[in-house]
Amino acid sequence: MLANLLIGLREGLEAALIIGILGAYLIKINRRDVLPKMWMGVGLAALLSTIVGVILGVGVATLDDRSEEIMAGTLSFLAVGLVTWMIFWMAKTARNLKSHLESDVENSLAGNGWGIMFVAFLAVGREGVETALFIWAAANATGERILPVLGAFIGLGIAAVLGWLIFKGMVRLNLKKFFAWSGAFLIIVAAGILSYGIHEFQEAGILPGDADKAFNVSAVIAPDTWYAVLLRGTIGFTPEMAWGQIIGWALYVGITLTVFLRQINAKTPAK
Repeated sequence: MLANLLIGLREGLEAALIIGILGAYLIKINRRDVLPKMWMGVGLAALLSTIVGVILGVGVATLDDRSEEIMAGTLSFLAVGLVTWMIFWMAKTARNLKSHLESDVENSLAGNGWGIMFVAFLAVGREGVETALFIWAAANATGERILPVLGAFIGLGIAAVLGWLIFKGMVRLNLKKFFAWSGAFLIIVAAGILSYGIHEFQEAGILPGDADKAFNVSAVIAPDTWYAVLLRGTIGFTPEMAWGQIIGWALYVGITLTVFLRQINAKTPAK
């Protein structure tokens, strides 16, 4: 639940910032007439994200065991790829996000202004689909259903309130530090989902090594205890893991976290 709350908070805050920047700029240039079209794009993006979440939750469960394992593994790898791209994209473009979005607005206001709906739909829809896929993968990795979704909605709710308070100037948040710390934590969560995807592919016989267990501490850490679920949902630890899962987890964290920390700590060259 904690990991999904953070996912919902981070992705929701990104979407809230995007909406706030778009809305504030439209007001600044006296184009309040296209605000309803912007909100229409936001609504369509939310609808698309909901549909994707429902399809993932219902559609995959109707498959036979091996097909479900293959699909779960594939979608887990896709979720890891998307969230990794999102983390690095935000770290790279956060400082230029405002000017980038304002440029998109200027280009979309020609004619009757319907282009702003498309800008809002793409910007928010990308965040929504990523969130739906990542939450689904995280929920599958923990073996839970209700708590991960509840955590995500709580995170989205907090993000909506924070976004509104930031837009009104009532709260000042160090976004650089927030996205740095949350990005580092999400890399750990993504490593757990990667480990889960490897396990599913091993179960399906696509990857070798399912029988080659590194350890089995189920007698000490029962899989159904609250702390076992917490470990699965945060760092991807399960009481029984194969060597392939551990190696994949360690390589992903070691490489991705190192590159990420170097990127956020890099100083902008003097001009």
